[in-house]
Amino acid sequence: MDGHSGSPGTPRSPWQNPFAERLVGSIRRECLDHVIVFHDAGLRRILKDYFEYYERCRTHLSLEKDAPVSRPVELPSLGQVIEIPKVGGLHHLYTRKAA
Repeated sequence: MDGHSGSPGTPRSPWQNPFAERLVGSIRRECLDHVIVFHDAGLRRILKDYFEYYERCRTHLSLEKDAPVSRPVELPSLGQVIEIPKVGGLHHLYTRKAA
């Protein structure tokens, strides 16, 4: 298969599905390479937290530094910037909060 026919690609052939390979690479580099997983339930929780972070908080260059679930621009008048830990503190969301 050449990867252009719309059918599934060959396993371990990243050039056949670059979108899936990019996502899997992000999951590994930004999450799984930095945690120790002890059991299946722990892996599921970590991945659930990461997917929520990826969709709602993580900026994407292709989306003009927005997240897939769009967020409004927060003006300085909304208050001080605060840091909210995500994915067990591995990543953070920065938002404004009135004093």
